[in-house]
Amino acid sequence: MMQNESLLLHNKTVDRFGQEKFYIQLTRIFLDEITSGRWQLEQQIPTEEDLCKKYNISKITVRQAINNLATEGYLTKIQGKGTFVTCTLPAEGLAVKTRLTGDMFGEEVKAKKEILFKGVKEPPEDVRNYLKTDEPVYCVLCKRLVNKEPAYLEESFIRHHLFPGIEKADIATDSLYSVLQESGVKKIFKVVQTVEAQLGKGDYAESLGIRDGAPLLVVHRLLLSYDSSPVAYIRFTGRSDKYKLQTEFEKIR
Repeated sequence: MMQNESLLLHNKTVDRFGQEKFYIQLTRIFLDEITSGRWQLEQQIPTEEDLCKKYNISKITVRQAINNLATEGYLTKIQGKGTFVTCTLPAEGLAVKTRLTGDMFGEEVKAKKEILFKGVKEPPEDVRNYLKTDEPVYCVLCKRLVNKEPAYLEESFIRHHLFPGIEKADIATDSLYSVLQESGVKKIFKVVQTVEAQLGKGDYAESLGIRDGAPLLVVHRLLLSYDSSPVAYIRFTGRSDKYKLQTEFEKIR
């Protein structure tokens, strides 16, 4: 913990004793730098090291704030160059958060991710249509186990040239979304999600330990950059008796 009780940034204060987390406060302060014009469009912002020294706050807190604004499209990280302002207009509307949640009432849930495959491969036709490319993609196939039972499969198809060095990422422990935001030439600005019900069959049914014809919950997520170009496509295929989809809507202030 740093020693200063508060941080002053153009008359904006980070309250060390308030209930709101530091990185949330810092996100709001950085956003004010952008919308006020002090950090201008296409301008490179100060480095993480400089921000840490200037405001006497930890690097992880600064990075979380920057990542928040990168996710919302205000900033973009360019590997080897720095972080730049890509949007100066305030966001309007709703922020939507979705996740697959375990329906394990009354039990102690122990979840595990098992990597079944990762590497470069030719994309199947549906993935080519989503990503609008015929080029090989980097694929990660995972099985999620809950209390040692298969719950859902997670298939990720990533435009390889947009994420240099992704082969070295620790997909087993790190959030794939965070990996993409950290290493991508293009950052994720928008996610388009489609949900449908399907009947399990073939490899999917076998991997999930269900009979052919059993119902499955399938979630498609297309990850888009600020210019609306697709950067990755993720498909979750889950057992309907183990998982449900939870969606949260939050007004953007």
